[in-house]
Amino acid sequence: MEHSFFAYIFRMRYIARWALMRNTRIENVEEHSYEAAVLAHALAVIGRDVFGRDINPDAIAAAALFHDAPEIITGDMPTPIKYNNPSLQNAYKQVEAAAQDKLLSMLPPELVPAYEPLVRESDETVRRYVKAADKLAAWLKCLEERKAGNSEFRRAEEETMASLRSMGMEEVDWFLDRMGGAFRLTLDDLG
Repeated sequence: MEHSFFAYIFRMRYIARWALMRNTRIENVEEHSYEAAVLAHALAVIGRDVFGRDINPDAIAAAALFHDAPEIITGDMPTPIKYNNPSLQNAYKQVEAAAQDKLLSMLPPELVPAYEPLVRESDETVRRYVKAADKLAAWLKCLEERKAGNSEFRRAEEETMASLRSMGMEEVDWFLDRMGGAFRLTLDDLG
């Protein structure tokens, strides 16, 4: 029997993000997942090495790689729509759970226990770091668009930064305060 889980995972590159916004460069779910994984790993390393938390950065990075996998089936629901009203948000959670079920059914049964926690984001601590990395990646996308002269992302940039700061995660604040400014620099200025 052929199992199509990984064939589906490799289709994340075809799912565009920021569908409601005019983009200077289209971003897809695959590249976003990679960026979220890098950022989740960094936040977890900061949590472990700076704040002494008992966490596994590698496990958190792995979860971030799969955090948007259900979007292969559902598509990317824009944030303003997804969180606009509670009934729509609950309906989307049901759709997302069905997509998670579908993806997991595409794995050989022996692999389901390894991938289920990643696809479902079942660990609360891991989910918190992945959510922070997801928002951080969104903020970086907004910065990129604004640097390219796209004023359409101004409000999204402000709202995402406010959301990041309101998370109450020392790791996020530490990252933003020590490394966030570098993302505003040009390649020549990064030196």
